[in-house]
Amino acid sequence: MAKSVAIIGGGASGLLCAIFCAKAGLHVTLFEQNTKPAKKILVSGNGRCNITNKNLHVNDFFSQNPAFVAYALKNFGFKEFEKFTSSIGLLLHVTDDGRAYPLSNEAKSVAKIFVEYAQSLGVTFHTEHKITDIKKLTDSYDSVVVASGSRAASHLGGNADAEGFAKAFGHTVIEAYPSLVQLHLNSKTAHKMSGAKLNAEVTLLVNHQKELTCNGDVLFTNYGVSGFAILDISQRASEALLEYAAVDISINLLPEFNAQKLSTHLLHVKKNMSAFTLLDILVGLVPNKIANGVLEALHVKPESKILDTKLSKKIANLMLNWRFEVTDTHGFRHAEVSGGGINTLEINEKTFESKKQKNLYFIGECLDVVGRRGGYNFAFAWASGYLAAQDIIKKQIPHKESKR
Repeated sequence: MAKSVAIIGGGASGLLCAIFCAKAGLHVTLFEQNTKPAKKILVSGNGRCNITNKNLHVNDFFSQNPAFVAYALKNFGFKEFEKFTSSIGLLLHVTDDGRAYPLSNEAKSVAKIFVEYAQSLGVTFHTEHKITDIKKLTDSYDSVVVASGSRAASHLGGNADAEGFAKAFGHTVIEAYPSLVQLHLNSKTAHKMSGAKLNAEVTLLVNHQKELTCNGDVLFTNYGVSGFAILDISQRASEALLEYAAVDISINLLPEFNAQKLSTHLLHVKKNMSAFTLLDILVGLVPNKIANGVLEALHVKPESKILDTKLSKKIANLMLNWRFEVTDTHGFRHAEVSGGGINTLEINEKTFESKKQKNLYFIGECLDVVGRRGGYNFAFAWASGYLAAQDIIKKQIPHKESKR
């Protein structure tokens, strides 16, 4: 009689694990709390689904046990994943920076193909079915896989269930924090610039020391800042806030300028356009709301027409190094992923089996592993799901393993 596998969660890691287990002839039952599986896949990458990255490296992931991801990336990295997707008709398009998307450019393609392939292999889906008692499940199935995600994106079903399941078997949990998330600022000016967006250079400072710099778009909001450059620094910012560190950002509004060049430019425009106000001069460089914000921060009236060398240097210095105190993140609900989670020191890095309970596996985002923006979190989800499946198959169908 075929062995049975229960999988909690129908996201990326759970679906891939289900597919490989069912393909090997195991009876797979997948429990999904939402009305349908793959909900997070559907909204990822603004509906395009940045499914993985060609340039996977351990340094692209953050964990209290950073070496944990190495085996997974080596054994089910980009090439292995692409080979699998190609075999089921899901072709990938890889951009110059290594990001991979479905060739259809639609997340719907990924969700549809994975779910329908799993169903064709005989996976039983129980949707709108929330598991509350993990021990009851381990008594009823030969193997149990926890793939229920993290606290991120609560509107899509994100929760701390996996943490509770792990604790039930004596696991420890690293405190969770939002990642790939917007930031709240302590500023009298930022909210007035809400809706204004530009490409900028953002530097994160923790306890007044520079930690990292990222380039990309920055969007001012009524609570603070969003945009890709902000998401890219948010993992470390969120972690630092959890540590009660002083967290600040410096925004360089015009990375193509240095202070001298910008100051000279401002004076040159004023000389050529004597009727221009200071606001008129700045809106040639940045959006109107941001120009107003700069002048307000310097206590200068936007309608003023007086610009000398001293003021031009002040404006230039602020525009190239505008400091804001970060007070909070925009929370788990708005986070794409979550840092922290189940302590990976208690998980087998080659099989994803619990070191505390035989035949119990933890995969994907519930673990203390979080990747950069750019397909890295999906890559880890696929790899963990695959390796867990291989171990389950090896244990439950040993004769098949020996024929490989």
